[in-house]
Amino acid sequence: MSEVSLHKLYSDEPEFGDFFSLLKPRVMSLVVFTAIAGLLAAPGNIHPFVAFVSIVFIALGGGASGALNMWYDADIDGIMSRTKSRPVPAGKISANDAKYIGIVLSAISVVMLGLASNWLAAFLLAFTIFFYVIVYTIWLKRATPQNIVIGGAAGAFPPIIGWAVVTGNIGFESILMFALIFIWTPPHFWSLALFMKNDYDSAKVPMLTVTNGRRSTRNHIFAYSLILAFVALSIGLSSLSGPVYLLVALVLNTQLVVSAFRLWTRSENDSADDNSLIERKFFKFSLLYLFFHFGAIMVETKTNMAWPGV
Repeated sequence: MSEVSLHKLYSDEPEFGDFFSLLKPRVMSLVVFTAIAGLLAAPGNIHPFVAFVSIVFIALGGGASGALNMWYDADIDGIMSRTKSRPVPAGKISANDAKYIGIVLSAISVVMLGLASNWLAAFLLAFTIFFYVIVYTIWLKRATPQNIVIGGAAGAFPPIIGWAVVTGNIGFESILMFALIFIWTPPHFWSLALFMKNDYDSAKVPMLTVTNGRRSTRNHIFAYSLILAFVALSIGLSSLSGPVYLLVALVLNTQLVVSAFRLWTRSENDSADDNSLIERKFFKFSLLYLFFHFGAIMVETKTNMAWPGV
C-alpha cells in the first residue's frame, strides 16, 4: 500500500458519520440481527440488560472488524467503484487511524463481552474478528477464488456467539444457524461479483468471476443454492422451527431455486443489461432471504429474558 495514498492531507476534518461508516454499518446490522436470533433461540433465561449490552459489544466487535478491513484494503478500495467512497480511500480518515480504531474497539468489545456475559462468548467474538481480519482480509481475499467460501465463516459466527451469551456453550441449533449463513454467503457475493466484475478485475482480487469466468460462477451459484435450500429446509426439522418458519422456508427456498436456475440458464449471448438485471435481482433477493429466515426463527423461539425475581 502506498504511503502517499494512505496518508493524505485532509481539507475537511472527519465527521461522526465518517467514523460510523468506518465500522461498516450494513455488515454490522447483519451481525446484530443474527446474533439476536441466536440469543433469543437459546434455551435458558438472560436478564434483558445483559442481553442488550452483550449485543452492543458484539456489534462493536463487528464494527472493529470493518475498520481493520478498511485499513488493510485501503489500496484496492480506492480502485473499486463500489468502495471508493469509503472513509479511508475518500481521504476522510487515514489508514493508520482506521487500524488503531479497529484494534482498540476489538479489545474493548471482547473484554467487555466477557465481563458482561461469559468468556466463551468473548473468545468466539475474538476468534471471529481474527478470522475476518487475518484469515479472510489479509490471507485469502487476494490469494484464492475460494476467499468468500472460507472467509465467509466469519459472518456466520454471530448466532453462535448470541447462543453462547445465554448458555455458555455451543449448541447444535446454533451450528445450524451458522451453516445457513455459511452456505448463503458464497452465492450472495458471487451474484454481486457478476455485475461488479470489472471492479474485481481492476483491483486484481481473484473472485470466481475473475479466475473462472461468468459461466463457472453461475454454475457455482446454482449448486450452492441447492445446498442452501437443503440446509434451510433441514432447520425445519429442528427445535428452531415451527409453522411460521416452515411456511417461510418453503416459499423462499422455492423462489431461491427458481431464481438460481434462471441465473444458471442465462446465455452469455444475452445483452449485458438483461444479465445484470437478473444478477441484481438475485443479489437483492438473497438479502431478504436471510432476513426472513432469521426473522422466522425469532418468531418461533421464546424470548429468553427475565427480570430479577420474575
